[in-house]
Amino acid sequence: MKIKDGFVVEKVGNTYLAVAVGERADSFNALIRMNGTGAYIWEKLSTAQMSEDELLTAMKAEYDAPEELLLRDIKSFLDKLRGAGLLDE
Repeated sequence: MKIKDGFVVEKVGNTYLAVAVGERADSFNALIRMNGTGAYIWEKLSTAQMSEDELLTAMKAEYDAPEELLLRDIKSFLDKLRGAGLLDE
């Protein structure tokens, strides 16, 4: 899976905001708010096609957290992205 093209992410304070730009802005008129973990997943999915297992491996290398917590965060964030139609799978 991969994030669809046409978004930019900016950090505002402690929050990251994804905004649709160009043609994508014609069909997506919202902001996506993320914390640092969500922004990390977004970055990974913006630059490469990745599976949930590959995301988990990357997250385990980046964060000192239990695997169950990382997997829960990944699944929750992916569900939100899917619900908003932002993933190419």
